[in-house]
Amino acid sequence: DTVEKSRARDNDGLEARLIELAKSRDFRIARKGAPSYGPGLPRDQVIAAHSRLLLLLREFAARADADLAALLASELRDSIAAYDALKRRTGKLDFFDLLVRARNLLRDNAGVRDDLQRRFTHIFVDEFQDTEPLQVEVLMLLASVDAAVSDWRRVSVVPGKLFIVGDPKQAIYRFRRADVALYYEVKDRLVGCGALALELTTSFRSVPFIQNFVNSAFTRIMDTNRETLQAEYVPLTPHREQPSAQPSVVALSVPEPYSLRGVTGVAVEKSLPDAVGAFVDWVLTKSGWSVTERGAGEERVQVQARHICLMFRRFEKWMTGDITRAYSDAFQARGIAHVLVGGKSFHEREEVGTMRAALSALEWPDDALSVYATLRGSLFAINDADLLAYRTQFGYWHPFRIPQDVPQHLRAVKHSLEVLRELSRRRNLRPIVETIHQLLTATRAHAGFVMRPAGEQALANVLHIAELARQYESRGAVSFRGFLEELIEAAEEGKQPEATIYEEGSEGVRMMSVHRAKGLEFPIVILADITCKIARDDPDRHLDAERRLCAVKLAGWTPQDVVEHAAEEHGRDLAEGVRIAYVAATRARDVLVVPVIGDDPTGSGPQIAESWWVAPLYSALYPAEPKRANPARACMCPDFGIDSVLKRPDGEPANETTVRPGAHGFGAGASAYNVVWWDPKTLDLGKAPSFSIRQQELLEKGNDDVVERRLEHYQRWKQEREDLLSRGSVPGICFETASERAKSRIPVAGDVQVIEISREARPVGPRFGTLVHTILASIALDAGEADIAATAQLEGRILGAPYEEVRAAVTTVKAALQHPLLERARESAARGECYRELPLTWCANGVLIEGVADLVFGDHQGWSVVDFKTDQELATELERYRRQVLIYAAAISKARHRESAAFLFRV
Repeated sequence: DTVEKSRARDNDGLEARLIELAKSRDFRIARKGAPSYGPGLPRDQVIAAHSRLLLLLREFAARADADLAALLASELRDSIAAYDALKRRTGKLDFFDLLVRARNLLRDNAGVRDDLQRRFTHIFVDEFQDTEPLQVEVLMLLASVDAAVSDWRRVSVVPGKLFIVGDPKQAIYRFRRADVALYYEVKDRLVGCGALALELTTSFRSVPFIQNFVNSAFTRIMDTNRETLQAEYVPLTPHREQPSAQPSVVALSVPEPYSLRGVTGVAVEKSLPDAVGAFVDWVLTKSGWSVTERGAGEERVQVQARHICLMFRRFEKWMTGDITRAYSDAFQARGIAHVLVGGKSFHEREEVGTMRAALSALEWPDDALSVYATLRGSLFAINDADLLAYRTQFGYWHPFRIPQDVPQHLRAVKHSLEVLRELSRRRNLRPIVETIHQLLTATRAHAGFVMRPAGEQALANVLHIAELARQYESRGAVSFRGFLEELIEAAEEGKQPEATIYEEGSEGVRMMSVHRAKGLEFPIVILADITCKIARDDPDRHLDAERRLCAVKLAGWTPQDVVEHAAEEHGRDLAEGVRIAYVAATRARDVLVVPVIGDDPTGSGPQIAESWWVAPLYSALYPAEPKRANPARACMCPDFGIDSVLKRPDGEPANETTVRPGAHGFGAGASAYNVVWWDPKTLDLGKAPSFSIRQQELLEKGNDDVVERRLEHYQRWKQEREDLLSRGSVPGICFETASERAKSRIPVAGDVQVIEISREARPVGPRFGTLVHTILASIALDAGEADIAATAQLEGRILGAPYEEVRAAVTTVKAALQHPLLERARESAARGECYRELPLTWCANGVLIEGVADLVFGDHQGWSVVDFKTDQELATELERYRRQVLIYAAAISKARHRESAAFLFRV
């Protein structure tokens, strides 16, 4: 009130302050204290009023956000229209355009639909549960028995034409608009058309204990709920034999899951990576375990790093950043080869920042901060004392202002600046990638990067910058500054995958997301980052196919449609979270490892774990309370103790809720399985990297026999690659332009009418002919004399044509437009059956012919193909142009299934 006495109410500012109050963590938490808040005012009454205010604030914030989201969506329509116009002008399509335009072509053009339906006789679709609505529409229209039907929901499928394989339990791409409801809708329609539905239950991948464990976990929670779009669970039946001794399902207990407030996600995230690294180290070096490989039957081999995969639900976490770094550090400390597949922390890596600063110093030598960062960083590694002494004595660090006489102890600074000067001078005279490699060579950076922790990854990332430079130059760009600005912009705007160290099939533990691993399998799978939530608390989208509605959060503001359907969407996100856990668990062939908390107060782990992405598995991992303390001895495992938690607050011991390490049995008969609960005390935890031995391994001379074998392997690969490229360079189909085809002696049947228009004396020559052609290609067929003159003046300036030629071109074009043939074309254009500068592509006797017809139109007389030619062109090449326009006419006849007339229009 005090503020509003001095100025008008600021409704937007008031709204912003209320929203800020609703989101304030300090305001949300009621403070505890004495029972009396003040004289005659009980604290309970204040807390109740505070709770009511919080509820009102949340409701207001939701309505305000929805209002802003609607306004923003309206404002963005112009941006979307501009984006579409830009794509049309530049002749480009994005991924969504490819789907939409293909669907539109099939749906809206009966001729195309009929042709493609006859062309594709059999259609096989795998992973159908990942198919989104546009793809389904294309698929159903292609499989239709009747080309007249354009609505995919009314399609009757040709018997035997469509074969679909899908597993709705693995539908995990809702963010791509693929959901279980669409799968079941298509399935029901196909079955209604007479399709045969078969359920395949035999799993050839996992051993029986893993299958029984998965069945136990998911039978109860995959409940065929059409409201939440949950799939029907079909139990897996075994194909392989169960190994007698080796564990198949391991519950890897987090060593230190407690903080002062009990089990917390932060404590678990801090403790788990080291435990995973230690467990993998034990498996590789001490276990004696063996696994099977795909395609090798039941032949067992010793476990190697490449047999193990860490599976993540996410790679990044808000505030803390890269999730995988702690796991990578744990592997690095133990010398375990590993590869991150699809990680996106490239620009956050220190070595990438070092290279970015060095390239900035080369481009902007006046930038003292970049020059200092380069000299002080890992490329030159000059200490601060020398840099300060140099700056104090000479006043600057500048590559182009280097003093002649420098004290002995500062010559390293001088030499480094000289290196930067020479590279900067020639940066625009040589390829960018060569400048980068010369910088690395001059500083011996290859060895420096590879000897640091995670050295192979560091060096791979540095070399990836050179690869980015090569890609930049391959696009035709040559500016060093342009590449650097692109690199800086990429660092500021987004994430880029780190460079891959290992090729597929080489050594190294894989670290990948569940979505990336879908469709793959690994002998040993370890689920990581277990504290990631199974679903968002606040859904960010709502899709309604019936209403053709897609409502998504914009700039953090939630539309009203999302708010109203929040409970429904949250249920669907939870259902998909269950399916993601199913996909992760079923990637394992021989061993599945699930991290757990050793204390079990609920029967399915701590209450905090209910929201974790691995929670669907816990009901099948935790033994019943009477059996927790009586496990059997686990074969091929260390001697376990009695506690599955390494450390609790205040040194508390195990209690009645603690699951004792060992082999716990579940189920009976054919459904039986064992879960080995691991004792964290048996793991070599807290291991720090050892650099000296690693450096020696990296720098010592290689074994000559190994080098020779690898060189022979490389030469063989190189020869095979050259052979493959040679075979691939032989065209599978021959290409020919219509002009080239017209020059050949291949007979072309048909008559060509040559159209003449009355001509006064006028200029001649190639420039005049080009001017007339470009005007006819640019103007509308109903253009008036003013429009013709304006276009002629523009094209004349481009071609450098004098006034006389421009005026004569206007007269010629005006006369051409008045010809009866072009009057027919104008009438066709009004009906949408006229095409200008029409690209044509068609096959003739195995040769793909391409050309561009000047004018094509259709009317009651059929289709007409017109080529405009000048006097000079027809005087010298009449026969060739006659054959060319006949080729165009034949192509149009084939495409439109009607006869076409060919015309040469002399202008």
